[in-house]
Amino acid sequence: MTIRLFHVSDLHFGRADGPALNWFEALVHAEKPDAVVCTGDLTMRARSSEYAAARVWLERLGVPVTVEPGNHDITYHNPLMRMLAPYRRYHAVERALERPLDLKGVILVPLKTTARFQWRLNWSHGRVSRSGLSRAIAQLRGRPPGVMAIVACHHPLVDGTHVHGEARTAGGPAALAALAEAGADAVLSGHVHDPFDVLHPVGTRTVRLIGAGTLSERLRTSRPSFNELIVQDGALTVRPRIFA
Repeated sequence: MTIRLFHVSDLHFGRADGPALNWFEALVHAEKPDAVVCTGDLTMRARSSEYAAARVWLERLGVPVTVEPGNHDITYHNPLMRMLAPYRRYHAVERALERPLDLKGVILVPLKTTARFQWRLNWSHGRVSRSGLSRAIAQLRGRPPGVMAIVACHHPLVDGTHVHGEARTAGGPAALAALAEAGADAVLSGHVHDPFDVLHPVGTRTVRLIGAGTLSERLRTSRPSFNELIVQDGALTVRPRIFA
């Protein structure tokens, strides 16, 4: 049994790259992956119009979709909403899109790395909460034997050359160690807008850290891109797909 996933991130509707979105959509329609995994930043400013555009586009893909929130998916311009209902617009899109995934031999485990408030100046950096980590660990430990476990979050959990030192996720290294101990095989993320794929030793195990690029105008060192993930016979292959 072969499972194919398209891992995309940082769509940034409001600053999305139209041709790159059209390219990705055409590939999904032509190749029909088993699911699309979006690791956050659906929007640029968490505006209703941006969420509406993201929802229409994701629904149009015509395959199962799972999404995670990114720091841009929480408003910075409405402090009252940020404190009282930071995920209201995101959850409306999530409820409309997500359905239970039946991926033979693979489990996708969500891990929220965003926060409405942090005790530091830059709230764009990630934070792993105890409750979120506990839920992820429970799912990992409850999976059937022989199932590949892939965690999906927005922020890279650890810094390193592969993320140019930009993760700074509070609680990230400890979370990665706990996830590895619970059986995580890979962690998908976004946020840094450049793809990466590294093997990261954690205790006695090695976890694969996989980052997607962006389909927005907010490029860093890479062209717009996404990752194609293929799981076959218990092995994971990652193929970067780059918009020419």
